[in-house]
Amino acid sequence: MELSEKTMKNQPDEFLSVLHRASIRSRPDPPGEGSGIISPAMRILLIEDDSRLLRLEKQVLEEEGHSVDTAADGDTGLELALRGTYDVAVIDWMLPGRDGPAICRAVRAAHLPTALLLLTARTQLEDRVAGLDSGADDYLAKPFAFDELLARIRALSRRFLEPTGDSFELRAGGLVMDLRAHAARRGDTPLELSATEWKLLEYLMRHPGQSLTRGQILDYVWSFECDVQPTLVDVYISYLRAKLRRPGLSDPVETVRGIGYRLRA
Repeated sequence: MELSEKTMKNQPDEFLSVLHRASIRSRPDPPGEGSGIISPAMRILLIEDDSRLLRLEKQVLEEEGHSVDTAADGDTGLELALRGTYDVAVIDWMLPGRDGPAICRAVRAAHLPTALLLLTARTQLEDRVAGLDSGADDYLAKPFAFDELLARIRALSRRFLEPTGDSFELRAGGLVMDLRAHAARRGDTPLELSATEWKLLEYLMRHPGQSLTRGQILDYVWSFECDVQPTLVDVYISYLRAKLRRPGLSDPVETVRGIGYRLRA
């Protein structure tokens, strides 16, 4: 199911909904267990100025289990991207304010590990080269199929997984998170985590050995909610530590004085 920029901008919402339903029906069944093709839920940033296309992309990605934040202009998108809390950013080339390549260059200059997928109707070879040279990891030309968009994101997301042989698992310091079954354990002991504790542990496990600031943790776990204070991070770290505590084992979450927290790798 391919959708061009012109089609997206000129058709009513009802038409887009029909196309979306057709795309879902046309998707093949997921590969079997152990295929390594499906990736776990990711934190994704969409930067797109076409409001209807943005809404549809967000819906498709959320139906795949991803957590999605959006921005409708380049300046806002860059501000969000530079917070360093996203696994993948899907960026339109033509945007109000900064364009897509400028965002890619700024993210790369900040040395962030976010994978960057650039979307554009430009199809000339020199345009593709310019997009990749700006720092994009991949390039998808419009019109595009939703299946291909999802496949590209799956491919990009795999770089964030530990090489465990199971693309649904995160492992670090004796901790295991099964993202498909939504189950976690320390050693052989299951962990009973609240939704917020799960997101907190997932973020730490996606960055083992890395010092994370309270601001970074706040942005990832609470998704830029208003009126949430940094001290809430300390509260939930204490909750998480209590659930991770085991006799004879050290605390896997280290306090980094003056910065924040780090999960022992």
